[in-house]
Amino acid sequence: MSANPAERLVAKDVCVGDELPPFSLPVTSTVIVSGAIASRDFMPAHHDGEFARSQGAPDMFMNILTTNGYVSRFISDWAGPEAMIRKIAIRLGAPAVPGQPLRFGGTVTHVFTEASECVIEVAVRAANDMGDHATGTVVVTVPAA
Repeated sequence: MSANPAERLVAKDVCVGDELPPFSLPVTSTVIVSGAIASRDFMPAHHDGEFARSQGAPDMFMNILTTNGYVSRFISDWAGPEAMIRKIAIRLGAPAVPGQPLRFGGTVTHVFTEASECVIEVAVRAANDMGDHATGTVVVTVPAA
């Protein structure tokens, strides 16, 4: 099941094994630098390609806080306006660099009801041509009914 972001996702709409609609993020220098500035991460590798290359990276690269933000966006765009992210647990791999779009995908792995909420666990993956940039799980709640 995939939800239109404007629609309300509830428990009956979600099943284990559901695939989330894919999301592709064009990674540009502006995206990387904006995320670093917004998260107050002034490490030169997040805004200076020459510095990043001198440290062995292919170019400037996205920081983990920006990656977390885009993972959250991916999930909340699917789950809708009443969703609440409870937990994001990701591991970084290949760098997210300019010119390498990140392709996000996800699969529902657990669904259960707790009080008046439906708790959903989603296995997420964001990858580019260099490999998996981020893999892990997200726990999100939506109304049970």
